Amino acid sequence: MEEIFNMLFTPEVKTAIMLIIVLFGVLYVISIIWVIRDSYLRGANPVIWGIISLIPFIGAFAYSMMRPPMLLSDKDEQAIDFALKKRELMKYGECAKCGYPVEREYLMCPNCGTQLKNECRSCGHALNPEWRICPFCCTPIGQ
Repeated sequence: MEEIFNMLFTPEVKTAIMLIIVLFGVLYVISIIWVIRDSYLRGANPVIWGIISLIPFIGAFAYSMMRPPMLLSDKDEQAIDFALKKRELMKYGECAKCGYPVEREYLMCPNCGTQLKNECRSCGHALNPEWRICPFCCTPIGQ
């Protein structure tokens, strides 16, 4: 039996098996490092996921199935982009009569002709109807 074992497992085969075992060991360690680093960047708990990833290859697979969809930096960028778009939309409104989109500085609706705001006689800026004084040039608004 020992002779058959020695014939099947020559030094070359033993070396190949050792290389495969070392390769799987390196992949195992790399998968643990990846899970810990990625969970940290995505805002998940890296300690818990690091412990789960100690289960060979199943832990890394479980993490890849359950990890948060976005990096924290992507979430921050998305929030900033949303805030900028919201701020840009604040420049616009709509006509109270016809609902047509109008800019904040419009005096009249370009669609139906309804007067939206008053015009300052001194500086020409658009003024809200409830204002008593022009905030741009401090001119009192006549009734």
